[in-house]
Amino acid sequence: MTGSFSLLKQRRFLPLFVTQLLGAFNDNLFKNAMVLFVVYGVFNDEASETMFSAVATGLFILPFFLLSALAGQLADTRDKARIIRIVKFCEILIMLVGGLGLVLAWLGYAVHLIAIPLMMLALFAMGIHSTFFGPIKYAILPQHLKSEEVLAGTGLVEAGTYIAILAGTILAGVIDVEWAALGVVLCAALGYWTGRKVPPAPPEHEETGIDWHIIRSSVTLVRGTMHIPRLYLAILSISFFWTIGAVLFIQFPPLVKNILHADKSVASLFLAIFSIGIAIGSVAVNRLLKGQVSARYSPASVIVMGVFVLAFYGVCRQWVASPEMHVYDVAASWARIWSEGANPPPLLYDISGFLGHASVIPLLASLLGIAISGGMFVVPLYAFLTTTVPKDQTARTVAANNIVNSGAMVAGSLLAIGLGFAGIGVVDQLLMSAVMCLISAWLAVKLHRACD
Repeated sequence: MTGSFSLLKQRRFLPLFVTQLLGAFNDNLFKNAMVLFVVYGVFNDEASETMFSAVATGLFILPFFLLSALAGQLADTRDKARIIRIVKFCEILIMLVGGLGLVLAWLGYAVHLIAIPLMMLALFAMGIHSTFFGPIKYAILPQHLKSEEVLAGTGLVEAGTYIAILAGTILAGVIDVEWAALGVVLCAALGYWTGRKVPPAPPEHEETGIDWHIIRSSVTLVRGTMHIPRLYLAILSISFFWTIGAVLFIQFPPLVKNILHADKSVASLFLAIFSIGIAIGSVAVNRLLKGQVSARYSPASVIVMGVFVLAFYGVCRQWVASPEMHVYDVAASWARIWSEGANPPPLLYDISGFLGHASVIPLLASLLGIAISGGMFVVPLYAFLTTTVPKDQTARTVAANNIVNSGAMVAGSLLAIGLGFAGIGVVDQLLMSAVMCLISAWLAVKLHRACD
């Protein structure tokens, strides 16, 4: 473990690590501030809230599906550090648009007509930003790190990413949208500054032409990667994992509001616990594997994850609001609603009332278990992707993985919307996530056998 953290002292790792942290923090501060505002301040029924959360998730993921092939080509054939500087500068412009949308939402000015479309536009643009940064953050590691450091570096990046997600998620749940608007712009500027400190990472071979036809290049890239059995199994395993993650993240805000009867600070707490768990699992599996890149623990990890999903489902099904529940800002909320002539809001737990509920410990323990076992499942698979192929093909391999992952996640988002319209509530949709864990375990077993 000490060896892993020693990488944080190295310029060949630290600037990239910090830049990735700031990007993940900013993504989640903006996205969660937007989703929580709309779920708690605009809509007032479970179906609409689930649909909005799913649309927002799908919109962010869509660029990964459309542009990952182009991003992979650029990362493998151009200096990765130069691409980072360009991408991080664009983040500043994107967050100026997103921040404007948050401010308009705060002011209550044209929320449906202008504020929400601006926020959605910025969210889609941040998806593009992450699409181009994603292949670089993994492909640059084998270039700057020694072979025995790659798993440790990957684990630190994953753990740090989820700590950043945690911080952005918590902050989105406790600050007002006007402060979130200021925060995302300042964070983007800081990310640009740290991105300029990343050491040069020239391509492993001479620069070549780029196929700008996004459909043809995507098909070619996936076809050229998925014919390798081990990569095929690793990518499918990761895809099912992130489909599960996408469905869970879509469900959290409406589930917390309508099933657990809690306010947005509790929704933020859920996302934060999930992020903490992924970070713990990311570091723990590196400790177990002792730096070896292997899928040895992945099948068992995702089976355990499925068990925890079932436990989480069981607690949610039995959840009953206590008569003595504490509620958040009741007088102010009702005064605002009455002045606008809308229906009064439901009474919701604040964070202290929620934590005082008799079933809160098994609920949060099962959620943490889902995340820890999920982190232990997925991190070795990412390290496998970057170490199985030659260094000049790592970015394109990660990009091919992103295309398949994002397609699966978009499908998961559409499935969540369809199930919602079919009258299947967010709690019952958790069972779908548990079934997906079985499929991921089966794929991970085949991968482990293929690598022996």
